[in-house]
Amino acid sequence: MDGSGGVFEVALDGRPVFSKKELGRFPNNGEVEHAVADLL
Repeated sequence: MDGSGGVFEVALDGRPVFSKKELGRFPNNGEVEHAVADLL
């Protein structure tokens, strides 16, 4: 499996947090959690 299929998008209250499509990769450990914390 190469991870090139599908979508992985995370948003908080309509604000984008992480986009696999935009970055071309899955998030690193803790990356989404840190991004959410930054928005709070």
